[in-house]
Formats: sequence, C-alpha cells, structure tokens
Amino acid sequence: MKSPKPIVEVVSTGRYLPDRVLTNADLETMVETTDEWIRERTGIRERRIASDDMGAAEMGARAARIAMERAGVLPGEIDIIVVSTATPDRLLPSTACDMQALLGATNAAAFDVSAACSGFLYALTVAEGYIAAGRGEIALVVSTEKMSGIVDWEDRSTCVLFGDGAGAAIVRRAQNGRGVLSSFMRSDGTLAELLWRPAGGVKVPMDVAVLEEKAHLVKMAGREVFKAAVRSMAEAADQALVRAGLTGEDIDLLIPHQANIRIIEATARYANVPMEKVFVNVDRYGNMSSATVPIALDEAVEQGRVKPGDNVLMVAFGAGFTWASGVIRW
Repeated sequence: MKSPKPIVEVVSTGRYLPDRVLTNADLETMVETTDEWIRERTGIRERRIASDDMGAAEMGARAARIAMERAGVLPGEIDIIVVSTATPDRLLPSTACDMQALLGATNAAAFDVSAACSGFLYALTVAEGYIAAGRGEIALVVSTEKMSGIVDWEDRSTCVLFGDGAGAAIVRRAQNGRGVLSSFMRSDGTLAELLWRPAGGVKVPMDVAVLEEKAHLVKMAGREVFKAAVRSMAEAADQALVRAGLTGEDIDLLIPHQANIRIIEATARYANVPMEKVFVNVDRYGNMSSATVPIALDEAVEQGRVKPGDNVLMVAFGAGFTWASGVIRW
C-alpha cells in the first residue's frame, strides 16, 4: 500500500520543563514508598514539578515561543491555537485563550481539547483538519500539564507517577512530501471511572466535603488501566501503520506516551519496533499526560534521533478512556 500524500507537516517543536526535580528519594520522605519499588514498576527515577505560581498557560507559552522562533513564525501569523490540557489554570476561559494573550497571537482562534494523555495527537488532528479545510495556514498545537496540581500527594499509588511540563509544535501546509501520513483516534467513556477526578465540576461542585475526601484529585485503578493501555495502544499503533501504508519495519522512531516503561515495551513489541528505535524519557520526567509526546518529539529532534525523511510513529492512551496515534514523515 502506497503512503498517502501529507496535508500538513510539523515544521518545528519546543518544550518547557520546570527547574525543580523531585526524585524517588524525595518521595521516600513524603509517602511510604521506595526508589526500587517505583523504578521496578514504572521505570521512573525523577520528575519535574512546577512552582506554585506557574500555571499551565505560562508553561505552554514558554514552549510555544521556542517552537515559533524555530519556525520563524510571528504571533500575528498564527491562525489557530489548539491546546490540550487536563490541568487548566481555571475552568473559564480556556487555557488556549490565556495562552493567546500571553503570546500576543491576536489573529488566532484559540480553544482547548480535553483528551487527557492522548491530547497532543487529538489536537494535532484537529489542526490538520482546520488547515485541510482551507481555514488557515499556520497552527500552533500545545500540550501543557501541571499534574502536580491534581495529584494526591498522600496516595503512593498515583503521586509517584506524574510530573509537569509542556510541549509545542508549529503546523502548516505540507511541502516536499513531508508531514502527517496518518492519524487514528478512539475513546470508550464506559471505562471513565477507572481513571478520573470524581468531583470538582458542575455535577459534584467543590465544597468542604469534596476537599476533605480529596475527591477532586486523580483516582486510578492501576491494574485495569495498565491492561487497557497496552491493548489500546497496540490497536492504535496498528491502525496508524495501516493507514500510512507502512509496517513496523518502516518506522525509524517510535514515540509512545511516557506513562510506564512496561507499557512502552509492550507497545513496541506489538508494533514490531525494536527498543533501540523507541524514544524513552519516562525515567527523567514521569507521566506528564498529553505533554509527554511533544516533549519527547522535541528531545528526539534535538538529539538527532529524528532526521529529514524519517518515519515517526506516535501513540498515546489516557483517561476517558482515549487513545490515539499518528505517523509523521519528518
């Protein structure tokens, strides 16, 4: 099967990571856990934590400025800003609008996408459709997450997993046969309560009881989520390859969502991609929800692991449940 002709391409990327490093040794002083236990089950050694006064919009803007500078794009040239976040600074207005104000991108339409860890791939697909429809020429796609703000730091089963960060990409109409070859998205809302925040919205508003019970923080059924993640990311990887007219052997680099090293290894096996062609930074950053994929992509490009003409497979899974994938010819 011949690969489809790309409509859009990612022309540049950028990332922001907070300075503060929280190690497993630090966590040993906070909850009943050990460095060995965390590393064996997740592969995580440390993660980044944003300062109290740093919000998702500011982190995203910092990543976006780097991507814009690398692409030579001025704020007024951006037609659309699509932000994925599970940790908005506030519920109204959107994080995208706050980021638009920080960037001075006054000509852009700005809105959020809520797809948890799959958010970057969802947002990239939205930007692709907008440009394909002829509604604009340049899109800014940003994933920004302050997971430390929604984690229960007394719950050892979840607090060890997450970190903060933001990744960004400038997307424009494809040139020279490079760009997005395929995309795939799915969801299953019947499994929502396996990974969720039970309260804090309009159905169960924030009150004293919610705060005392910590019902506004992340709750996760780890074993069930693990099984669903492996199954869904395998499906997503397969679908993206089929739609791109490629096989695992054609992939130069696999960039999976960085949630857990065991999930990453299982996804690579199903996609028939050897681990030496898999980008892994979960050990340094933990699970940054939707920000993991764009940050990993940015690091891979910076390290020379993605070169012009390479085929890059990206795949993610998150709360919802949602899962998504895509293949880019760089």
